[in-house]
Order: sequence, then structure tokens, then C-alpha cells
Amino acid sequence: MTKQLQSKRIEGLDFARALAMFGMLIVNFKIIMGAAENGPDWIIWFTGLFEGRASATFVMLAGIGVALMTRKARNGGTHSIIRENRTSLRKRAAFLFIIGLLLYVVGWTGDILHYYGVYMLIASFLIVSSTKLMIILSSTILIISQILLVTMNYLKGWDPAQPFMEYLDFWTIEGFLRNLLFNGYHPALPWICFFLIGMILGRLDLSKKAVRNKMLFISLFLLATIEILSKVLMRLSLSVLDVESAEYLFQTGPIPPNILYVLSNSSSAIIVIIASIYIAEKFAGHWFTKSLIKTGQLTLTHYVSHVFIGIGILMLLNRLENQTLAFSLIFTILFFVASILFSVLWSRKFKRGPIEWVMRKITN
Repeated sequence: MTKQLQSKRIEGLDFARALAMFGMLIVNFKIIMGAAENGPDWIIWFTGLFEGRASATFVMLAGIGVALMTRKARNGGTHSIIRENRTSLRKRAAFLFIIGLLLYVVGWTGDILHYYGVYMLIASFLIVSSTKLMIILSSTILIISQILLVTMNYLKGWDPAQPFMEYLDFWTIEGFLRNLLFNGYHPALPWICFFLIGMILGRLDLSKKAVRNKMLFISLFLLATIEILSKVLMRLSLSVLDVESAEYLFQTGPIPPNILYVLSNSSSAIIVIIASIYIAEKFAGHWFTKSLIKTGQLTLTHYVSHVFIGIGILMLLNRLENQTLAFSLIFTILFFVASILFSVLWSRKFKRGPIEWVMRKITN
């Protein structure tokens, strides 16, 4: 792989991170404002496209990043290099876990970072594992997760008056582990699968168009197949199940994260990532492409800022309840534009974002 191609590939991943962040902002702000269904059908449809998919893309990109970071250890690295990589990943996992819990303490119950830390901790044990083992592990986790969904109470811990809004026993040992592993917003079972798939993808030579084209074709075919299969299974199952049960088992939304959800969202994540790499190559010199790439390099900072600054602004404006989807979408776009502007200005003097810099200082 040439240095130029490798650079382009990394820029494409940063571009994809920025897009994933935008999608997460759309979802998070509309939930924060209580605007989920308050708007015309086309906005409900549009904002609904990002639910579960943006965050899945984000997690998959993290897995790719870990694979790239540990390439030397995987390709004949010494025990010392492997140990250093694992230690670095575990420090980052601890940092993200703690930051995520701090966000939860201040009221951001939709946090993904503490889950992220768990994914990364698990990944640290697998950096030199074979691709075959990782595929088997991902498949096994996916099957176990589906079994748990039909044998355990998925609503346990959630406030019956506000399902999937407030987790009542989060700060107990049992509740915390249940939320973390089973029925939180991004439970390790099965969300770790997105991370592991990303680690597998990161081992491929994405600088080769033949590899990318094959991945894109397979992902498009799988996405279409799974979405059609989902609708067919829900319709056929209505002869023996009620609508709620059919959706529980066969829908492709994030709640609950069943097998079809993971397969569909893995496919859409790969499509976004491959498309981003192509765009970053095709329009490498364009100011908008460069701006999004810089934004993607500061996604950890932007994620934290959307909690403190974004929600803080909404609190000052008294816009945290019963807002319209139109206002939510406009606010999201303005916040994202501001994030892009900050990224461009910050990158003129600094190589890393403020929180990225802190994490690097602590974990290296």
C-alpha cells in the first residue's frame, strides 16, 4: 500500500466519522427535545433513517481504527509490541468508560462512550486473533443475543411510565450489568458485533477498488435482502403473533437489537464507509471534503460538546420538551455547522481535538 493511498483511506474514514456524528446528533437532539413524532411524515421518515444506523457506523469505524492501530502487532509483532498495544487500548477503554459515566451522571442517559469502553476492552484481547475466530465469535454473540431477547424480559429496569427513557436501577450492580450487557441503549450483546466487524474490515486493503467494490455490492445486496425479509416475516407472522411481537422479533430498528437489525445496520454502515472513502478520494481537494475530514478527527470532542453545549443551549432557550421535528432538525444542522467551523479553526493550530489530546496524554 502506498503512503498516498493509505492517507486517502484514513481521510475517508474521518469523512465517514463526521457523517456518523451528524446522524447521531439528529437522533439525540430529537429525543432530547421530545420531537420524535412531532412533524410531517417526510421528516419523521428522514430522521428515522439514522436511528441505530449512525451509532452502528460510529462503532464499526472504531473497530476499523483499532485494527489499523494494531496492524504492526498483528503482522508479526513482538510480544512487547502486542503488550503495548493492549495496554494502550485498555487505558483508552477506561478513559472512555469513565467519561461516559460522567456524562450519565450529569443527565445524559443516552451515552454511548461507556459502552464503547467495554467494546474496546474486549477488543484488546483479540488484536492478534485470526479473522476466522473473530467471525465465529461475532456469529456466536449474535445468536446468544437473539436467544436472550426471547428468553429474558427486555423491559426490565426501564420505567414502565417512560419505556426506554429512564432506567430505574442503573446504579445498582444488577441493573448496571443488565443495562450494559442486555437491554441498554447500546448493550455489548450484540453491539460488540459492530466493533468486531469493523476490526475485520480494518484488516482488508481498502485502498484497492476491487475490494471496496465487492464489499459495496455485497452490502447493498444484503441490506435490500434483509429489509425485504424483515417486512415479509412481520407480515407472515401476524397470523400467529400480534403486531408488537412481530416487530420485536423481525424489525430492523435498534430497539430491540435483534439479528435482522445487526445484519441490516452492518450493511448500511459498510455502505456509508465505502462511499465515504470514494468521496474523500474523488473530491480530495474540495473545501467541504477537507472540512468534514477535520470534523471527523474531532468526533470525541463534538460528542461531549453536544451534551454540554448543545443541551445547555436548549436549556437556556427552554426547548427541551414538546418541540417540533423541524426545529430539532434545524438546530442539529446549525450545531453541526458550528462543529465543522470549530474543527477547521482548531486544526489550524492543533493536531488533535481537546478531548482527543487529553485521552492521548493519559493513555500513551
